Amino acid sequence: MTNDEPTVGRRVLLRTAVFLGIAAAASSGLLSGGEGGPTAGPSGTPPGGAPEPARGPGAAGAPGAHPEGLPDASHRLQPMTAEAPARPPAGKPAVRTRPILELPQGPAAGDRAMLLTFDDGPDPRYTPAILDTLRRYGVRAMFFVCGEMATDNRDLLRRMAAEGHVIGNHTWTHPQIPQLTRSALESEIGRTSEVVEQAVGAPPLWFRAPYGAWNRAAFEIGADLGMEPLAWTVDSLDWTEPGTTTIVSRILDGAAPGVIVLNHDAGGNRSQSVRALETYLPQLRGRGYRMTLPVLPPR
Repeated sequence: MTNDEPTVGRRVLLRTAVFLGIAAAASSGLLSGGEGGPTAGPSGTPPGGAPEPARGPGAAGAPGAHPEGLPDASHRLQPMTAEAPARPPAGKPAVRTRPILELPQGPAAGDRAMLLTFDDGPDPRYTPAILDTLRRYGVRAMFFVCGEMATDNRDLLRRMAAEGHVIGNHTWTHPQIPQLTRSALESEIGRTSEVVEQAVGAPPLWFRAPYGAWNRAAFEIGADLGMEPLAWTVDSLDWTEPGTTTIVSRILDGAAPGVIVLNHDAGGNRSQSVRALETYLPQLRGRGYRMTLPVLPPR
């Protein structure tokens, strides 16, 4: 045996030991991502090397998320649903002949649940203040966004999603739907869904027609894109800028179990809408109402 032979022998033994160790780890599932799952990357990252993003409201590092989570729950309205679905369920919804006009009740929804919705945004002048107030009271809402506003304010879309709000489709330019050709309407709705999906990783599951002007094509196109049509039952008429007190009175007078409230966070001067929310939200709490998110009907 030459002087190199002991070294070669040790290398062979070492490689054999490493091989046996790998085989034992694989047989015990340590190198798999679960039963038949992909192998995890360094530090628990999924395949591709990118760390899995945090999910749910208040996730660390999420845009606009509170670094310490939501404040103590003893003084705020309680959300009825933790967050919006991350991905659309399998299958498409049926084509409806009219929009949903009452709050779809889920198993966790109480008999004094209401839904707040905000249309036409996001607008960097008003939407952040509305999001701040909702977060202060631990309330989640729906934002029906217009594509032409959303495309330039994707950071606000990401904040909405990070804080557990539901993003809906409100067309691209807020047109009168009955005046559009079908191809033009497909573009209005489809482009908006694409922007939302690009920004937050999932397409919207709800659609609202501008001005509440629906037609057969809107129901068909919305359903084909996996969305349910949602209207409202209490209109604050805040877009007319009637004054903060009037907006508050309309919402408090219309408050009832299952109602869907229409507000706006864009499309004009919405400072009255911002102040009104700060006023009526704690008053609704005092009356025993809780804000919830909608539950998709079975498909």
